[in-house]
Amino acid sequence: MDLFQAMTVYVRVVESGSMTAAAFQCEMSTTMVGNHLRALEQRLGVRLLNRTTRRQRLTEFGTAYYQRCLEVLGLVADSERLAEQALDEPSGTLRLTAPLTFGTEKLAPALSEFALLCPRVKLDVVLTNRRPDLLENGFDVAFRLGNMEQTNLIARPLEDYTLTMCASPSYLTRRGNPEKPDDLRHHDCLSFAYPAGDDWHSVEKEWRLTGAEGEVTVAVSGPMLINSSAGLHQAARTGMGIVLLPDALVEQDLKDGKLVAVMPDYLPPNRPMSLMYAQDRYRLPKLRSFVDFAMRMWGKH
Repeated sequence: MDLFQAMTVYVRVVESGSMTAAAFQCEMSTTMVGNHLRALEQRLGVRLLNRTTRRQRLTEFGTAYYQRCLEVLGLVADSERLAEQALDEPSGTLRLTAPLTFGTEKLAPALSEFALLCPRVKLDVVLTNRRPDLLENGFDVAFRLGNMEQTNLIARPLEDYTLTMCASPSYLTRRGNPEKPDDLRHHDCLSFAYPAGDDWHSVEKEWRLTGAEGEVTVAVSGPMLINSSAGLHQAARTGMGIVLLPDALVEQDLKDGKLVAVMPDYLPPNRPMSLMYAQDRYRLPKLRSFVDFAMRMWGKH
C-alpha cells in the first residue's frame, strides 16, 4: 500500500462526503477508493469511518486521524514546493477553490487559456459555496464572495459580483412588466435559499433595490424557494417568475433575449469578490502565474 496515496484518498473521502465523489477527484474507481480505506484501517488496526448504504460518519479516531493526515500531507506538499521554487517555469499542482456559479460560468471556461499559458501546471479545482480554510485544506488560492474578515491571507480585490432582476418574455407577456418596486408584491418572485449564516440570508423574503430615491426594500413572495442557482435559472427561463440571478449566469440569456431585465433603473445589491492566498506561497511560480492571470481577467480596475 502507498501510504501517502491512501492518506490522500482518505482526506478526499472526508472532504467530499462520499467514496464516489472521492473516486472522481482522485481519478480512480470507487472500488479502489474502498480498497485504500480498508488497507489503511487494517494498517492502523482501528476503524476510521462507519459506513452504511446511505451515509458515512467519522469515528472519533477517524476525526483525529483526518487532522493528522492534513498535517502530514501539508508537510509533503511544502517539501515539494521547495523544488518548485527552484524552477522558473510554473509547474506542479495548483489547488484552488471558488463559488459554484462563478466557478462554473466564468472560471472553468477561462482555465483552458491558463492551461495553454502554463502547460506544466495541473489544476485541482473545488467549486463550493462554503468557505474552506485555505491552509487547513491545502488550497493555494481561493475566490471569495462577501466582506473579508481580518485574516493573515492576502486579499486582492476583483470585480464585484453583480445580480440582475429578470424574467422570461413569456412571463412578462402573461403578467405584465413591473415599473416600480411596490409592483413586485403582485408578481411571482422566485427566491434563492441562502444558507443560515450567509450575509444575504434575509434576501429570501425581501429584495433590496437601489434607485433614484435611494435604497428600497420590498417584501416578495412566489411559488418557489430553491437552493440552486442553476435550478432558479431554469425556472425563470420557463416563465415561472421574476428572479435575482448573478450576471455570470444570465449574461448570455439577456443578450439572446431568453431573459429580459426587469426595472433596470433599480439595481439589486452586489457583493465584493476577492482573490485570496498566503503571502509565503506567492513565491511559487505556479501561484504567481495564476494570480497574474486572474487579476488580468477579473481584477478591479
